[in-house]
Amino acid sequence: MYLLLLKYKVPIEQVERVTPVHREFLDTAYRAQKLLVSGPRVPRTGGVILTRVKTRAEAEELIQADPFYSENIADYEVIEFQAVKFDPTLEKLL
Repeated sequence: MYLLLLKYKVPIEQVERVTPVHREFLDTAYRAQKLLVSGPRVPRTGGVILTRVKTRAEAEELIQADPFYSENIADYEVIEFQAVKFDPTLEKLL
């Protein structure tokens, strides 16, 4: 499982210009069952994406498909972790 932390590197106006296609990318990744949750940071300095992918290569593929990456909108921190404790309602998702 991988957590992607995004940090915007451009003014919010540029972020907002690309946000609609970024959300289309997210919709596609959700349909492919590659994501669990996503959303902007508060305050809006970037975003957080919790993935369901199993390898770093898959996480990198996701990043490269994101318009925020191709448009040079955000930097990405990739954190691998193993969920050993979780709410039982999440078991089928993990």
